[in-house]
Amino acid sequence: MKVNFDTKEKFTVITPLEPSIYDNMTDELLKHIDTYGNTPPFNVVINLKQVKYIDNAVAEQIMQKQQFFYENSRSFVVCEVDEAVDAILEKLELIDLMNITPTESEAWDIVQMEEIERELLDDEDVTFES
Repeated sequence: MKVNFDTKEKFTVITPLEPSIYDNMTDELLKHIDTYGNTPPFNVVINLKQVKYIDNAVAEQIMQKQQFFYENSRSFVVCEVDEAVDAILEKLELIDLMNITPTESEAWDIVQMEEIERELLDDEDVTFES
């Protein structure tokens, strides 16, 4: 599976370069997500602008991975989803469970806002413990 990586200060953008992501590619994609999600800066943006088709199992795994990130105080945003992929996510009823933005720039904004939010909440925890 061909994938492009672009690491920024607060996140890494993972862009699959394949027009279709099939079930047999899931493990490789998840390995990339885990690699960048477990090393600084820990937050991941998945840019699907090149993807025109995604298997149901892959879509569900991406949603589960996103939930795992949020449960572990990390950001995971999917962006630039093609209409055909959007229709698959809608059919699977995953669209409302996922953090999806129309542009990569908006995904960056969400990651940065969530980072600020986590920092503020951490500060509040310290304040309340005193």
